[in-house]
Amino acid sequence: MKTTSPPSAPASAGTTAEITPLEIVPLKRYGRMVIAAVAALIVGGLIFALVTSENLDWSVVGQYLFAPVIIEGVILTVQLTVLAVIIGILLGIVLALMKLSDNKVLTVLADLYLWFFRGTPQLIQLIFWFNLAFLFPTINLGFASWDTNALITPFIAALIGLSLNEGAYMAEIIRGGILGVPKGQREAAVALGFTPLEMMTKIILPQTMRMVIPPTGNQAIAMLKVTSLVSVISARDLLTNAQMIYSRNYYVIELLIVACAWYLLLTTVATLLQNQLEKKYAGRSGNTSGRGANRGMFKRLTQTGAQR
Repeated sequence: MKTTSPPSAPASAGTTAEITPLEIVPLKRYGRMVIAAVAALIVGGLIFALVTSENLDWSVVGQYLFAPVIIEGVILTVQLTVLAVIIGILLGIVLALMKLSDNKVLTVLADLYLWFFRGTPQLIQLIFWFNLAFLFPTINLGFASWDTNALITPFIAALIGLSLNEGAYMAEIIRGGILGVPKGQREAAVALGFTPLEMMTKIILPQTMRMVIPPTGNQAIAMLKVTSLVSVISARDLLTNAQMIYSRNYYVIELLIVACAWYLLLTTVATLLQNQLEKKYAGRSGNTSGRGANRGMFKRLTQTGAQR
């Protein structure tokens, strides 16, 4: 059976029969390629020199990487970091509320705290608390007294110094987060009859969390490394224990590599936890609005005409 094809539309005047596609040629950035190659060569050379150095005994690194005394230092470093950050956050909340208060006395006290602890080096603060006995040989509260040297151990001195300093920085982070909440949220809470405490705990702080988590994570990671300062007061942290070992066997670089390996591992874990927290609160914020929208849509769909 003979079939006939449909007539083709006539080509309009001035158009070509075939359109040749243009080839996309990526832009060659020769400068960046040269810089990357030079950087890779430098890093590779440094790693090769470190690995093949005759003055570096890698067996000592392996010997002490999981040594009990090193693990004890790692545990104390983590304890100091977690406790200092928790106490710092609690102090920061109180100081931020004092700074935002209408009471001028509280505002001035908060300003003085921030001025002092942000203006003096952490190392000096640690040494001060460790030597508090020179100023107060005994701590007397009226109903009881303690020998300062027995009460302020290296660990307690380190915890006090790090926590008070952390509180000053966390106060500014939390204050910025509170100010980031729109003013209309507070006005709506007041209009709904919320007390100041309810408004803070149910409206302001939950919204502040999403904004303060990234800088708080940075502070926690910084605190993890700052704990190495407590080695000056022999607080038996990771660096202190590594120093004690290499002061006896003189494998200085090997023990410093062991300490660096553990700090890098702890920092990596802290970074992953921070990322998970950021995703959780970001997702919670998005899902909350989505659930609210879905609930509103479901409600509209199930309403009867009279209810509408």
